[in-house]
Amino acid sequence: MADSFLPLQALKGRGAASNPEGRFESIRHQAEDDGWQSLLLDEQAPRPRTEVTEERARSVITRNDSPDIHFNQALNPYRGCEHGCIYCFARPSHSYLNLSPGLDFETKLRAKSNLAEVLRHELARPSYTVSPINIGSNTDPYQPVERRWKLTRAALEVLAECRHPCTIVTKNAMVERDLDILAPMARDNLVQVFVSVNSLDNHLAAKLEPRASAPHRRIQAIRTLREAGVPVGVLVAPIIPALNDSDLEAVLEQAADAGATCAGYTTLRLPYELKALFREWLALHVPQRAGHVMSLIQQMHGGRDYDSDFTTRMRGQGVFAELIRRRFDVACRKHGFGRARELWLDTTKFTPPRKPSPQGQLF
Repeated sequence: MADSFLPLQALKGRGAASNPEGRFESIRHQAEDDGWQSLLLDEQAPRPRTEVTEERARSVITRNDSPDIHFNQALNPYRGCEHGCIYCFARPSHSYLNLSPGLDFETKLRAKSNLAEVLRHELARPSYTVSPINIGSNTDPYQPVERRWKLTRAALEVLAECRHPCTIVTKNAMVERDLDILAPMARDNLVQVFVSVNSLDNHLAAKLEPRASAPHRRIQAIRTLREAGVPVGVLVAPIIPALNDSDLEAVLEQAADAGATCAGYTTLRLPYELKALFREWLALHVPQRAGHVMSLIQQMHGGRDYDSDFTTRMRGQGVFAELIRRRFDVACRKHGFGRARELWLDTTKFTPPRKPSPQGQLF
């Protein structure tokens, strides 16, 4: 963990500026200033590099029964995410790896190298029940390291072969790379892509989500997917009061113009260590608004930074949350959007994968 005494500063290309210990760590580090920082501060010091460790997964399909999540099966090819979105609710999950939810989350990644093999095995089980699998529920399946590892593409190849339905959530235009798989799946009503766009401000996005595709590039990805016949929706997520909420209507308008047919939104969630990380980000990037932003967030969560209640954690509560809901509803009606929760994919075409045979297959 970082225990440097240098003053905290934003790191170009990274969302977090520090590496606080995870909540399961037994050792705490305390930064101290011994008076040497002005002499040792090196503006040309190397920035933290991304490291990817290969992981051999025992299972890859995760399941949930949360009433506020509209899918019950998910698949995540990577642990951690190079996009570095400071608001990412998945950051605290890095603590289970004895890594920090801060810089470690976006620089020390795990790639499930045997993902396709394990997925094939799980889909072949006699007890398996077909239900759409969401790809990217925790970390983005098209984060930059996907260019090299191609684990998301490998998973799609298995799902396409078995004619298994899936949904994809991403904020990276790299999803266009897999149109050769997605377009045929779409013709059989087996896939729906959701592109996450929470602001149209490139300067803000570069600080909030430093290694994700620029907002205008994501809008273009929506257009490209739609033109290829792939059904696509937009997720305005997360909405952060007094920071990006003013872009809500504009995002929905541009997404509709690009061909999105459904929309959804969530408000900011700050579980566990994310509370301190987000406050740190506010102090570095928008110090003049930090207090106001946190005040509105607390108003939306019963006076706390975060409320995990299933009935309110995604949308918040109170006057400001109700205002966002009404604005979203009005914009959706204006552009003819359906709701993300109303999605229906075909589960009747599924054919379990066959075990490889040295004799080949006659039929």
